Amino acid sequence: MNVAIHNSQAGFHPRWVRYCQERSIPYKLVDCHANDIIQQLGDCKALMWHHHQDNPKELLFAKQLLFSLEQAGMRVFPDYNTAWHFDDKLGQKYLLEAVKAPFVPSYVFYDEKEALNWVDGTRFPKVLKLRGGAGSASVRLVNTRSEAKMLIGRAFGRGFTQYDPWSNLSERWRKYRLGKTNAWDVAKGIVRLAHPPVYSTIKGPDRGYVYFQDFIPGNDFDIRVIVIGDKAFAIKRLVRKNDFRASGSGDIRYEKENFRDELIKLSFAINKKIKSQSLALDYVFDNGEPKAVEISYGFTPEGYDPCAGYWDKNLNWHEEKFDPYGWMVEDLLKEI
Repeated sequence: MNVAIHNSQAGFHPRWVRYCQERSIPYKLVDCHANDIIQQLGDCKALMWHHHQDNPKELLFAKQLLFSLEQAGMRVFPDYNTAWHFDDKLGQKYLLEAVKAPFVPSYVFYDEKEALNWVDGTRFPKVLKLRGGAGSASVRLVNTRSEAKMLIGRAFGRGFTQYDPWSNLSERWRKYRLGKTNAWDVAKGIVRLAHPPVYSTIKGPDRGYVYFQDFIPGNDFDIRVIVIGDKAFAIKRLVRKNDFRASGSGDIRYEKENFRDELIKLSFAINKKIKSQSLALDYVFDNGEPKAVEISYGFTPEGYDPCAGYWDKNLNWHEEKFDPYGWMVEDLLKEI
């Protein structure tokens, strides 16, 4: 019995391979982009593929392939419960509301007139979000009613591009000044001004809807809790200077004293309803009460390597190095 792993050096893939090698777990490298991928999987019982929202090929078919295999009886990571809402903030809104998770009040409109009527009766500031995007991409603070109306007009007109080159360049420059990236990365951002990434042209403009969340003031950080099976770990992300966004800031705290056990318990409870193999929950705080902002199944491994330890389902703290990618492999093997 082989565990198939997509042959890539990005994301979780090399860590899955290393885990299997170290424990003599039979595995097979496959190319999920290939036309004969179903034939490649003929001697496999499971497939693991960390697909990404910025990969132009994977945007087209990753979920369709994985869910087709799952329907045919193969175990996959991520499975349907884990990934159907990936990079889809509208789907996440409906899901978090449906499972009655504490959630930042959010508003989506598919009719321009309804959106404009809502603007006339609501308070500002609000946070405008596009359906997709990670690391605070496609997120902006809307301070006034007139600004909101202008953005609604755009949402139901020419729409928003999936990639904002000037905002992206500004973020690269910010990280360069902080020593978190290099000059070559900034140069690539300059090139992007004229040549946007392929994924943004495949997705096309976001239009036909508009999505706002309440702005919760007083947060100079957010907390991300990741639940994998019966274990969880967390990071605290500080907001950017003169900004309100924490995701993607690169300014992270890992020590246990940054996290309350009640938040870990809440995260386990939410995932019990969602039934995700891997659930990353982002929280802000409203007068001390946690409110989920959005969710994902994936994360950038390097940002979590310094974590001080993890919690088990009984909220026992284990202060030690751990391998969440190995947890994913072991949890999948249990299902076969």
